[in-house]
Amino acid sequence: MKKTLKEIADWLGIDSGKYSDEVVTGISIDTRTLKKGDLFIPFHGEAVNGHKFVQQAFEKGAAAALWLKDEPNPPKDKPILFVDDSEIALQQMARKYRNEHKAKFIGVTGSNGKTSSKDILASMLEPFYKVQKTIGNFNNQLGLPITILSLDEDTEVAVLEMGMSGFGEIEFLSNLAKPHYAIITNIGEAHMQDLGSREGIAKAKFEIIKGLQSDGTLFFDGDEPLLQSLVAKTTNLNSRACGFSKDNDLFATTIETTDKGSQFTVSGEINGEFFIPVLGKHQVKNALNAMLLGRALGLTTEQIRTGLAQVKLTDMRMQLVSTENGPLFINDAYNAAPTSMKAAIQFVQATTIRDDKWLVLGDMLELGENEEQFHKQLSEVIDAKEISKVCLFGPRMKWLYEQLLNSFTKDDLVYTENDYDVIVQTINNYASNNSLILLKGSRGMKLETILKSFQ
Repeated sequence: MKKTLKEIADWLGIDSGKYSDEVVTGISIDTRTLKKGDLFIPFHGEAVNGHKFVQQAFEKGAAAALWLKDEPNPPKDKPILFVDDSEIALQQMARKYRNEHKAKFIGVTGSNGKTSSKDILASMLEPFYKVQKTIGNFNNQLGLPITILSLDEDTEVAVLEMGMSGFGEIEFLSNLAKPHYAIITNIGEAHMQDLGSREGIAKAKFEIIKGLQSDGTLFFDGDEPLLQSLVAKTTNLNSRACGFSKDNDLFATTIETTDKGSQFTVSGEINGEFFIPVLGKHQVKNALNAMLLGRALGLTTEQIRTGLAQVKLTDMRMQLVSTENGPLFINDAYNAAPTSMKAAIQFVQATTIRDDKWLVLGDMLELGENEEQFHKQLSEVIDAKEISKVCLFGPRMKWLYEQLLNSFTKDDLVYTENDYDVIVQTINNYASNNSLILLKGSRGMKLETILKSFQ
C-alpha cells in the first residue's frame, strides 16, 4: 500500500491537516513490529493505552498515527488523524482499500484446517501468481483489516483466513473482504460452547457466502451433510464440492503415506495422480479444495501438480520433526478439536512410517458442556493393537485416561495433569529411533514444550 495521508483521510471522511502529502506504506498496531512509513493505530484497552506509544512510533519511523478525539494531549506538529474509534477506522480503511484492489480475494473458514488450507492454496498458487495470505492468526475483526491493508498493490491473489467464536462474525468479515471465492474446510465441534451444536457451527461458517461476489463460487466439504443441506437450500449459489465420496465434483482415492508426504489419486473435474509434502488424509481433503480453486483461476492440471508438490505448511500442523538418533515426532500441537484429533490418531495408526507408534494428547478446549463426552469418545478410535504407548496431559484428559485403563498396561498408559517432565521422561525411557510420536492438543496446552527437550 502506498497512500498519502490525504487519501487515507478521505477514506475516513476527516481532515488530513497540514501533513496531507505524507506517504503511508503500511499499518501497525504494535511499535515492536512497526516499520518505517507505517500508520500507527493506537487502541485504548482495559490494560494498555496505545496512545502512550505514539511518540515511540514516530521515533521508530511511523509516517503518521491515528488519535482518538477524546484522548487528551495529542502530540504537536506530528501527522495525526483524529478519529472517534480506532477499530472502526481500521475497518473503514481496509474496506476502502479492498474496493480499490484488483486482486482475486479468497476467504477460508471452517472448524479445522483453515490455516492448513490457506497454506496449501497459497503455496500451490505462488509459482504462477503473486500471492499474499493471512499471516499467523490475523483472522478476526482486527486481524483481517490489517491483512488487507498489508497487501501490496500488485498482489494478484489474496488468501484470507476468517476465524470466529460466535454468530455474525464470519458475515462481518466476508462483507469486508468481498471474496471472489470462498472455502469451508469442514464442520467440527470447536466453539460448541458458544454456538450450541454442530448445526449452529455450520450456519455460522456458512455466513462466508454473505459477502461472496454475485458470480463467485463456494468450495466446500461435500462429505458433510450439514453443508450439503445449506448449499441445497441456497438459490443462485455457485458451488463445488470435494471429498472422498464419488458424489463430489472432485474426490480422492488410494491415499498412500510416506515419510515425505501423501500420494493420492483424484477423479472428477480433475483426474490423475498427485503428491503433497504433507501428512494426513484430512490434509488431502484440504488439497482438493485448493485444486478446484486453482482450476477456477485458470491453472492447468500440470501446474496444479507442480504447485502442490512444493506446498509448505505453517509450523505445528502435522509437522514431521526428526531427532538425532531418536524418535520421529509429528508436531500437530497448534490446536485440537474432536474431529481433527480423531483424524490425526487414525493417521498415526494407519501409517507405516515407523512401527512403534505413540500418542501424546493434550486437552481439547472450548467444547462446552459436552467436553467430557468428547474426550471419552476418543477412546473409540484408539486401537491398542496399533498404538504402543499413550501419554495424556491436562485435567480433561483424565476422562480419556479412565476409558483406556482396560486397554493399556500401566507402563503403556501415562497421565499427568500439568507436568511435561513426566511425559518427557517416559519418552526418554521407552522411545527409540523406530518410534513415531504424535503431539496433539489445544493451543493452551503447549505440547510443543515436550518436543523442545529432544531438539
